[in-house]
Amino acid sequence: MRWENLTVESGGHSRAADAALFGADAVTTRTFDTPEFAGITFHEIRARSIINRVPGVSRMSFDWTVNPYRGCSHACVYCFARKTHSYLDLDTGIGFDTQIVVKVNAPELLRRQLGSRRWQGEHIAMGTNVDCYQRAEGRYRLMPGIIAALRDHANPFSILTKGTLILRDLDLLKQAAAVTDVGISVSVGFTDPGLWRTVEPGTPAPERRLEVVRTLGEHGIGCGVLMAPVIPFLGDDPAQLRATVRAIAAAGATSVTPLVLHLRPGAREWFMAWLGRHHPYLVRRYERLYADGAYAPKWYQRRITRQVHELAQEYGIGPSRPGMPRRIRPPEATQPAAAPAPADGTSEPTQLTLI
Repeated sequence: MRWENLTVESGGHSRAADAALFGADAVTTRTFDTPEFAGITFHEIRARSIINRVPGVSRMSFDWTVNPYRGCSHACVYCFARKTHSYLDLDTGIGFDTQIVVKVNAPELLRRQLGSRRWQGEHIAMGTNVDCYQRAEGRYRLMPGIIAALRDHANPFSILTKGTLILRDLDLLKQAAAVTDVGISVSVGFTDPGLWRTVEPGTPAPERRLEVVRTLGEHGIGCGVLMAPVIPFLGDDPAQLRATVRAIAAAGATSVTPLVLHLRPGAREWFMAWLGRHHPYLVRRYERLYADGAYAPKWYQRRITRQVHELAQEYGIGPSRPGMPRRIRPPEATQPAAAPAPADGTSEPTQLTLI
């Protein structure tokens, strides 16, 4: 495996090299004889850097990320992060789902980097590449130390997850929110159980994720929902969109932000192979819809965004405001008023945003 090609500067986003992020001699490979980890191999490494700069060409609305894991047992067939496994000579299909890289020193390394004079205290996003609350976190417990470091340095951060394990760290999140800006989003693209079982087989069910939203709200932590992905021809029927937004509203989400499926290299091949097995009649329609690249056409994105925003307004929730951090406040604090809708009534497609 080309461990030495994963560099400090790139964070796996390119091959341009500074010092290697970790060396091959620092890798320990483990398997665990427990049902929840059956068929999964863990590669434990001691990273040399943990705060990664997002490439300038990215559509993300944040500049810095922390990713304690690479690969993800959620096994979402559409996951855009699959390509990053190829940087390590690991397979972007089943290998991405079962070969998990664990940065075992992530908490201590983050604490050291946050204390550096060079660090300016900028917002850090987590869960943007792979889920930091995937099953591995139940064993390795990296997130409590990471959140504690961010809390102790009063460094703003956000978390996006499909995992219910985030509730384990509820007290730490409340402590961090008392000293800095914290944003929490849960990803729920649809509530259809049949679709969930085939495209997100390793994730908690959508209703369990929405229970996370409800529980966080009951503890004074506002939680938004990233309605992602909206899957063309499988999850975009008006009745399906309505059912999903209604469930999101019932869970008490502070916002709902739709994001149409995008198919980057690595993910595209794996998803299209899955589509050919499960829904072969849709293959040609997808080839036409995504003929120009990784993203669906703007007209399609606008249509989905408009429908979701109209439903959100009907059910009493609204879209998040891109680029604005959402502060998790203690229960006794005054909550800010909801952001007004755009004056011109337009609904532009929303790209992935956690803050």
